[in-house]
Amino acid sequence: MEKVENYTYVVVGGGIAGVTCAEHLYILHPEESTLVISASALIKAVTNVLPLTKTLDSFDVEERRAEYLENQCPSVTVIHDAVERLYAKEQCVQVSSGRKFRYKKLCICTGATPKVIAQDNPHVVWIRDTESVCQFQARMKGARRILIVGNGGIATEMVYEVTGIEIVWAIKDQHMTATFIDPGAAEFLRSELSKEKVDTGGPSKRQKYTVDQKERVSSAMGGAMGGAMGGALGPDWHSGLELRGSNQRRVTLEKEVEVREILEPDKFRQSGKELTRLSEEEADWPVYVELTNGKVYGCDFIVSATGVMPNVDKFLMGNNLSQGEDGGLLINEQMETSEKNVYAAGDACTPGWEKAQHWFQMRLWTQARQMGSYAAKCMWASLSGEEIYMDFCFELFAHATRFFGYKVIILGLFNGQGLEGKYEILLRYTKGMEYIKCVMVDGRMQGAVLLGETDLEETFENLILNQMDLSSYGEDLLNPDVDIEDYFD
Repeated sequence: MEKVENYTYVVVGGGIAGVTCAEHLYILHPEESTLVISASALIKAVTNVLPLTKTLDSFDVEERRAEYLENQCPSVTVIHDAVERLYAKEQCVQVSSGRKFRYKKLCICTGATPKVIAQDNPHVVWIRDTESVCQFQARMKGARRILIVGNGGIATEMVYEVTGIEIVWAIKDQHMTATFIDPGAAEFLRSELSKEKVDTGGPSKRQKYTVDQKERVSSAMGGAMGGAMGGALGPDWHSGLELRGSNQRRVTLEKEVEVREILEPDKFRQSGKELTRLSEEEADWPVYVELTNGKVYGCDFIVSATGVMPNVDKFLMGNNLSQGEDGGLLINEQMETSEKNVYAAGDACTPGWEKAQHWFQMRLWTQARQMGSYAAKCMWASLSGEEIYMDFCFELFAHATRFFGYKVIILGLFNGQGLEGKYEILLRYTKGMEYIKCVMVDGRMQGAVLLGETDLEETFENLILNQMDLSSYGEDLLNPDVDIEDYFD
């Protein structure tokens, strides 16, 4: 008879959502056994958590060996394997090595896979997990020019972090980093494009872990082909990496374009297409890219950073799991999927509940951590017969990151999401120092973007949540001579 191993909780995924879920299950239910199934040899541990507001924390993400989590949480076991099949009716998962695990509660935290342009093209690399970053770093050595396709957080950070190289940045929007900021904030950051990154020279306080070359290559290739993939990158994925090419830094921004065709050198020469030159002496290139505006650029390789899609295919076969419009596993207010005792958190899920006015999903590290923590509470409450209420973090969208060396805080409906253009903007702009934007409707703040060391995030969070009528203050709300932080504290 086939042996099945039994655990109270099984968490699939060693990324931020999965590890956070396992840690909180240990805190809530230390006497029960928890299994974490990680497709990567390393897991993601959230450290150095610094509360910024009631709904927002800044934190680091460290890569750790599985033993770290097992030592911190003795009732948690971590295995390095990939799920092959979920048998939801039998409450059992099978991994690629053939082992089977029965659970009382299962949480799917498998994240998302990158939408890769020309997936099988050897000249295209993508950035999603640690292994893919290692591959990118290796390709950077000796490179003279790369073409980056995408306009989200990873693409923006890459343009800033990569030095000593020519960069062609192809975006489909009218301004850079449109996923997070408006044209005004983009203009504020535009002057940073041509600058070399300032090296602070400070030592890394964190221990670094790596995977061996064989594991790294197989994992990166597995992810590219839709197979097992490690956890998504954390907010400081580029820390400690040497991302330097062999040329002078120069950034060429191509707006409102997409990739039309990727050409091998022979095919490019036969096509008769005119090359867009960035220097008088244009060398021969390993690959050529034609954009939809007709320009053709030569480069050493192409970086695809065009977003992600939920990585849930392995769980669908033979199960009745409902999916949202974006392909994520549809979950209710208790993080439950449509299959009994199966939960989901992070990038793998799509919220199906009626959302709060100022909250929406974006597949970000902050939400992965929040969802992982809340999913653990829901699993524990269901098993223990306890009643819990939806976590306060789902009341307001909040995210903290850094772009081009600037602290960035985005709150609520920061780009007027869902307001159909019926809003006003209050703006304060100090070149090279700060950019503050407030989205207002009928005198009430609905969202905000803060670039620089403004220290206004907690004040603005309260104003959005409280919906205080600020009409009487008008434009003085952002008057630098008025200390609104103290006034509304």
